[in-house]
Amino acid sequence: MAARSPYFAAEESARGIRPGESPAAALRRILATPGAHQAPCCFDALGARLVERAGFPIGFMGGFCVSAARLGLPDVGLISYGEMVDQGRLINEAVSIPVIGDGDNGYGNSMNIKRTIKGYINAGFAGIMLEDQVAPKACGHTEGRKVIPRDEAIMHIKAAVDARKESGSDIVIVARTDSRQAISFDEALWRVKAFADAGADVLFIDALASVEEMKAFCAVAPEVPKMANMLEGGGKTPILSPAELEKIGFSLVVYPLSLVGVSMRAMQDALVAIKDGGVPPPSILPSFQEIKDTLGFNRYYKEEKQYQVDK
Repeated sequence: MAARSPYFAAEESARGIRPGESPAAALRRILATPGAHQAPCCFDALGARLVERAGFPIGFMGGFCVSAARLGLPDVGLISYGEMVDQGRLINEAVSIPVIGDGDNGYGNSMNIKRTIKGYINAGFAGIMLEDQVAPKACGHTEGRKVIPRDEAIMHIKAAVDARKESGSDIVIVARTDSRQAISFDEALWRVKAFADAGADVLFIDALASVEEMKAFCAVAPEVPKMANMLEGGGKTPILSPAELEKIGFSLVVYPLSLVGVSMRAMQDALVAIKDGGVPPPSILPSFQEIKDTLGFNRYYKEEKQYQVDK
């Protein structure tokens, strides 16, 4: 399992992973408390560190933003299992909050999914999201998505549960269906109920199109936590506040584009400023001291003094 770096990790608290507590146990504890818990999507260790410093109790490593940041490519199934595990290990080493990792469609059949689950456990993830799309997958909220048959999708969740048991882990399995767009809303409701029966811990229907659909979703398997996806800037799902989402019945809410989107815009603006002969303005460029503080320089120097040898 990924070791967490003392130079990045914040002081452990009730909001983070407690001493002796597994990442998954921390996530389960948080999800058991009232509220629609926010989890901004991050794509690297620095972004995860910023999520933690901002006070969010949960992080989410999204496939969309990792594909964009690591490969400079769209989220269409090009990024691999190995690349996602590697990115996840770096992210989990950087923080002391539980992080859910996007496992896409598991990168193959049920046996591949078992390997994926075990790899994500070893990378330090508190949870993993698995979807029922065919390969190659498509990005959420886009056209042309296709899903695997019902029986195969259920078997994938059962394989994930088996892999968790074999590993002696309590990793949280987030079961996602893309059948709302691929087939119908009724099909999506059927699938998430079947996923809950197969042992999924959290349920998610992508691209819900109305508040009414969101309410109907939360009425299915009411004892199982539900996840909402607030796709910023033009998705199909209504953008609601955490309080509104909690009232409907959601326990978890993710924001897939905020960090990668503002990073793109800030880098574009910075490059324009440099090309014009200047430097980025303070509105988008932190001071050097702020950058050092975020990266843990002072904490590193303080610890380094413990091992200095008189010359």
